[in-house]
Order: sequence, then C-alpha cells, then structure tokens
Amino acid sequence: MRKFVELIEAIDSTTKTNQKVDAILRYLQIAGEEDKVFAIAILTGNKPRRPIKTTDLRVWASEMSDTPLWLLEECYYVVGDLAETITLTIPPSMPQKDFSLKGVFEDIIILRTDQPAVQKLKVLSYWSALSGSSLFVFNKFLTGNFRVGVSKKLVVKAIAKYLNYDEAVIEHRLMGKWNPFEETMGTLFAEEHLEGKHFLPYPFYLAYALEGNPRELGDLTDWILEAKLDGIRGQLIVREDEIFVWSRGEDLMNEKFVEFLPLKDILPNGTVLDGEIIPWKNDRPLDFQLMQTRIGRKNLSKKILEDIPLVMICYDVLEWQGNDIRDWPLAKRRQLLMEILATYPVNGVLLLSEEKIFNNWEEAELYRNQARQYFSEGLMIKNRNSPYEVGRKRGKWWKWKTDAMTIDGVLIYAQSGHGRRANLFTDYTFAVWDNGALVPFTKAYSGLTDKELITIDNWIKRNTIDKFGPVRSVKPELVFELAFEGINLSSRHKSGVALRFPRIVRWRRDKPALEANTKEDLLHLINAKHESTR
Repeated sequence: MRKFVELIEAIDSTTKTNQKVDAILRYLQIAGEEDKVFAIAILTGNKPRRPIKTTDLRVWASEMSDTPLWLLEECYYVVGDLAETITLTIPPSMPQKDFSLKGVFEDIIILRTDQPAVQKLKVLSYWSALSGSSLFVFNKFLTGNFRVGVSKKLVVKAIAKYLNYDEAVIEHRLMGKWNPFEETMGTLFAEEHLEGKHFLPYPFYLAYALEGNPRELGDLTDWILEAKLDGIRGQLIVREDEIFVWSRGEDLMNEKFVEFLPLKDILPNGTVLDGEIIPWKNDRPLDFQLMQTRIGRKNLSKKILEDIPLVMICYDVLEWQGNDIRDWPLAKRRQLLMEILATYPVNGVLLLSEEKIFNNWEEAELYRNQARQYFSEGLMIKNRNSPYEVGRKRGKWWKWKTDAMTIDGVLIYAQSGHGRRANLFTDYTFAVWDNGALVPFTKAYSGLTDKELITIDNWIKRNTIDKFGPVRSVKPELVFELAFEGINLSSRHKSGVALRFPRIVRWRRDKPALEANTKEDLLHLINAKHESTR
C-alpha cells in the first residue's frame, strides 16, 4: 500500500498530465502483480463502497484521540473532509506498518458485513498501524470519498505504455464494472482471454460541445445532423445468444431496461448497436424525470412498464456478424443500421435516429433555437466519413445544444465546500418568491470565479442569521442568475419543482432581492414546455 500512497502523492503534486502518466507507469513497473490490478480498479473509479456509518467513525476517532466529540465535529465543519479530520486527530503511529493494497481492499469490503464491535476493532487496528498519507488514504476508503486527480484516460495511457498496447485496446478491456478479485493483469489485458468476455461494450465515442459558428464546419452536406435527445446513452449487445444493455456510465442495465431483453432472440449474434435510451409513449419522448423515477424503483411493476415504456433511438452500429466495423465511415454504418432495423422485427423498441435535412446552416440554427418544441436539446452534428472513435475527440462529432433556461434566485443558505474549497462557503441554496415568502427551489455549486467566491464567503460570514450544523442561513439579499437544462414538477421539493443540471451563470449585483423571480415564473416555464410539445 505504501507504493500506492506514494503514487497518489505524486499525482497530487502536479497538474501536468505527462507527469501523472509517468507516475502511474513507474508504479506499474515496481508494484506487485495483485496490487497493480487493485490500483487500476481504484484509479478508474472501481473503489469499495463506504462500509461503515460515518457517525461511528467520528465516535471512534473521538475516543481514540481523547478529543471531545463536539470539538471533533467542529473541526470537521472547518476542515470539510471527514477522512482528513480523522487523520489529523488520531495520534501518529511510529513505526508504520505496510499492507498490501489487495488486503486493505478486501478488509474494507468484509467490514460491510461485520458487527459494529468487530468493525471498531478492525478500524482501530489500522488506525494504530498507519500514519500520514497512508492513514489519510485508508480513511478516504472508509468514508467512500476516495478521489484522485487523474482521469481514466490518463490511466489508460499509462497502462498502454506499460504493456506496449494501443490505448483503444486498453480502454476496451477496462469497460464495465469488472471485479479486481476475479482478474489478473493477464485476464484483463491478454488477447487470449478476450473471447470469454463477450459481454464487454465498446468504449463510447463522445461529442464536443460546439461553441463557435457552425458555418466554420464547411459544407452542410458533409455532415449528418440528428436531434440531440435527453436520455441515457447506451449500447445494446447480442453475442452468444445473450443480450447486454450497457449505459455510458458502464453499468449493466438489463434488470432496469427489460423491454430490450427479447431482442436476444430477434437480432443475430455479433450485433452491437449504439443509441439513446429514452422514455417514449404515443410516438414521442416523455420527460427524462420519468425515466429517473422508473430507474429508482426497486421492482418494475406492470403499471410502471405501461406508464413509462422505453425505446432506444439507434444512431450507430459498431459490430455486425461478429465483426468490429467501427472503422467504417459513419454514412456506411448508418446505411447498415437502416437495413438492420428494417429487416428484423424489433417490435418498436428500436427506432432509427432521424437525419434532419436542412437547406443551409441558418435553417439548422433555427431548429436548434426551437429544439424544445421538437422534444430535443439541440442537434448532433457528425461527419459523414467519421469512424467510431474512442472517448471525446475534437473535430468529427459535435453537440450543438439549445440555450439553457435561466431564472434569478435569492441566496438563502450556504455550506462549506470540499477539497480546496473546504474553508469557503461555496455550496448555495437559492429561493424564489411565492406569495411574499422565499421558497427554496435548487442548489448550485459551480459557475463563479475564485475571486467572487472569496467575496461572497466574506459576505456570508458577516450576514449569517442562524446556523444548522454546517449550514448557515443568511440575509436574503444576494441575487444570482441560474441556468438549467430542464425543469419538471416534483413532489419531493418544497417549491414543487426540480431543475436539471443547475449552475450559476452570474452574480446579479444590479438586482435587489425583491426583483428575483417567482415560483409562478418557474411553473410558467413548465407550462410553456408542455404547450410547445402538444
């Protein structure tokens, strides 16, 4: 584990991507074979879930350090990170004991099923044997908040260098939620083991946001334009008489997306389709919020399946008759996709993504500006000759989204952030007016500059009305413009509405609180959306 901790320190000590890659490469060259697999799992987000209640961890740390619990809680609010607070509170261990990364990972997983008394003994034994960064990393595992400043792309790059493989091959082998206890470096990456992993999806090809003038892309006829739909990106795989439905988040969704399971007896083996999975009824999309509601259900009742049926809007075919055809030009892949959907009785659960035909870029821009009237978020713009690449590549696939909706809200609550923002109040709750009273309607964390955050933090400390643990209630004076991608009615929120992807656009220093928007304005946006889609 000490080598892994040194790796984390090396990654955190630089902002240069090449140095991060080199640090991972050096670790792979010196670590034990088993620990390499677990390090790759952790670095790519496949970390153990929190095994213990954080309240228990705080009590145990208080007892072990002889620190009053109230004081430890106050320290936690200031530090902003429980793992760091515990690490700073517990007396250092001298000398430290080293553990294998696999052993630590295994113990943390077993902790989840232990009785509290056994959990306490095991945790205290680790706390007594670790210090400094090793103790901090262990505590991050315990709290379930371990994050490292490296992307999966950089991990893939380092592994590719270590094994002398193509990066696309490494990316493919790491797809899905694989179990590090069941894998070795050989079973993960060796060619002879790939045949037994017929369930693996391909790495998704992602589009860049188009921020400039689309006319700079050249001749419109060189591009295929499709509606950008609001759903869950997915791949549908039929191999060896089995079907697998993967989300872009690399979750296997067979149990949630049951509509597609009969396709294993309809589509031929060796078929992989890419598309957007959306709720669909009466020949049109339903609100994405309904899909989230359905996914959140533990059991899918007959009524849920009838009320919120799903389809896949297909826009690509990646494998056909067992052959990887991602290097074909998009126009050729799309022609094959049209033939597949026309040939096989897919029972209405697979629909072709319609190509939007415009005479010029001006017509395309008009559609993009009015996209919500057509149940979409804008346009996807794809080069007709583009292969299906890996990850986010600039130049061949673009997403051109319609402008976000905006509303002006009043800051009423603030809470400290995390990480480098732990000493600043950066997590905000906003309200709108409803019959003369302010009603909270959303939270937002991003969009302000560091200078603005410091200024607002100072204002919050001077204008606090009340404290509720880490949360401060402030004078309702500051107004902010908030942007969001969608809005729906919600019984779970006090305001009765829920926003999709809210963020701060700007601090409205020019606007007094009384001129902020109202709940009626939010409801008007919902009504306008529904009117435009009838």
